[in-house]
Amino acid sequence: MTDEQASGESAGSATRRGLLQLGAVGATAIITIRPALAQSAASVLHCEIPVPDPARAGSYIAADGALVPPGTAGAFAPPAMPLKGQDVKGALAGSTLPGTDPQSSQAYVNYIRRLQYGQSGFTCYASLQMPGR
Repeated sequence: MTDEQASGESAGSATRRGLLQLGAVGATAIITIRPALAQSAASVLHCEIPVPDPARAGSYIAADGALVPPGTAGAFAPPAMPLKGQDVKGALAGSTLPGTDPQSSQAYVNYIRRLQYGQSGFTCYASLQMPGR
């Protein structure tokens, strides 16, 4: 056997060994990520959205979802507790939020649809919008 043949076999073995190691790492990543995705899908339904966010506490919610001063005609007092992700998901699909009438529920949903990055509840709302949630 010449030195060229020996080094060629050595390089081929190293390449195969590297591919096998890479495959093992990839399989481990898949096994690790799938349970995490399943867990995150379930946790999305347990997230909460404060209406309004704490920085605007005390404001009422107009029918279009805008925040208005307390006592504004046609506006709704905020719910006593943050809204649960599961309830919001149902309301986004057309049902009424628990403990609300259809008009206040729609106002709260309109407020949630106006949420922007950086506001409390935005991450929960964005997660509910992801496909498969």
